[in-house]
Amino acid sequence: MDTATVPSTLLLTFLLSVGLFFFIRASTKDRTETTQLVSEQDEATLMSQLKEYFQTRFYRVAAVDPKQNQVTFEGIVRPSWFLAVFLTLLAAVGLLCLSLVLSILFPNLSTVFLGMVLFSPVSGIFYWKKAGKLEKVSLKVEAAQSDQHSSSQITVTAHRDELIELRKALRLKIWEKT
Repeated sequence: MDTATVPSTLLLTFLLSVGLFFFIRASTKDRTETTQLVSEQDEATLMSQLKEYFQTRFYRVAAVDPKQNQVTFEGIVRPSWFLAVFLTLLAAVGLLCLSLVLSILFPNLSTVFLGMVLFSPVSGIFYWKKAGKLEKVSLKVEAAQSDQHSSSQITVTAHRDELIELRKALRLKIWEKT
């Protein structure tokens, strides 16, 4: 092999390993967002639908502020088995690539480098421990008058994926200022 090929391959493999490390770390990042949604239903009907929706998603009412018409739900979010296995496999492939390049550079230590692959389950365990956490959803429902009919405006602070599911389930639209 060319003498410049192995060090450049090592550098690229190391950079990919760094990217993989940050990808695994980002799998547990908090993705809480606040958005405003609009429903064509009145406040009372919408609030009962929201309560029912969150109860089916295993959330419970944690706090109620009747003055501001705000409700906070709490629920334990379970980690994904698929993502834990996927991250473990990604780590295994990344560590295998790095160990193969290091084995070419240092043939006497090839067994030690190939043993690095045994550390790949650490990434799945890291994800599993960090992803299972208490999530909070904060809702504030207000009456919003439009030109044709009355509707309700909801200010929701929740995980990005929960907002997407909420919009789909209750057919809510994003509030656009006019």
